[in-house]
Order: sequence, then structure tokens, then C-alpha cells
Amino acid sequence: MSDGGYKIRNKEGIHFITFAVVEWVDVFTRKEYKDILIESLKHCQKSRGLVVYSWCVMSNHVHLIVSAKNNDTSEILRDFKKFTSKEIIRAISNHPGESRKEWMLEIFRKAGAQNSRNKTYQFWRQDNQPKELFGSEFTNQKLEYIHNNPVEAGVVEKAEEYLYSSARDYYEGKRVGLLEIEFLE
Repeated sequence: MSDGGYKIRNKEGIHFITFAVVEWVDVFTRKEYKDILIESLKHCQKSRGLVVYSWCVMSNHVHLIVSAKNNDTSEILRDFKKFTSKEIIRAISNHPGESRKEWMLEIFRKAGAQNSRNKTYQFWRQDNQPKELFGSEFTNQKLEYIHNNPVEAGVVEKAEEYLYSSARDYYEGKRVGLLEIEFLE
């Protein structure tokens, strides 16, 4: 899976990364689709050594600050994207109440046809643009950006109110969110 020319160069580093749905389709308005992401991230943490420092799921993209215990962040995220792509498309296809089913699947099919002759669907955009975190100012900027995304989008008034984010962990000062996180120092 191409990453649009952006790569994780320092495999030991902590990186800010964004995954966006092709055409910025608002897929994650349904709990079922967000839960696929959460469960997959949990699996990557337990079985693959993914370390999550911060995260937020928005309607059409996901922000993460992550690293990997085995310095294989790129491989973990590649597999995460591949798995979630298949599972979310399967969930959309099988969802009896999904009024946008045909529309979304057509967008994903067209994107897949443009980018590979063998691929039926493409769910994620390929321009992840990982940014290595360096220095406390840059790190804090990315952390605040992630946590304030739902506030800026008008979803909640306070970052810590948003369920699909690590903001509540940081505001509470303890692990209370949906994913286990490591706090950034």
C-alpha cells in the first residue's frame, strides 16, 4: 500500500499521523464503524506492540500519535489500514440500515480502480504524512490539535467530552478512555 511518498524514517521515533477516508467520506458517523477502528487499535496494541499516546476518530479521518515497541510502526499501520479497510467495507455492505451504502461503495470502488488493477475497493487515502514528534512545543501543538478537533468541528464544547478521543485521559490525568494510552511527557 503506497503512502504517497511519506515514510516513517526514524523507526524509534514517536509520530503524529492522520488517516483520511478517500474523498473524505463521512463514514465514522456510525458507532459500528468507529468500533471497528477501536477494536483493531486494541489488537495492534496487544498483539503487535503498538504504543498509542493520543488518538481521535472524526467523521472521515483518524489522528494518532504512536510508536511501536519493535520499531515496526510502518508495518503495523499498513496492516491496520488493510484490515480496517476490509472490515469497514464489509460492515457497510452488510449494514441493513445504511442508507448511503451504494453511494459509499461506489466511491471506494472507483478509488480502488484508479489506484490498482487488482484492488476492488480503496477505503483509506494514501497520503498519511507521518510527522516525527520532536521538542515539547511541537509535541504539545500536535496533542492539542488532536484533542481540539471535535471542538473545532462543533461536535462538543469541551475536548474531554468527546468519547472517541484520548482527551478525557489527558484531562483526567488517568486512563479513562476507550483505548489504553501512554502519556506523553
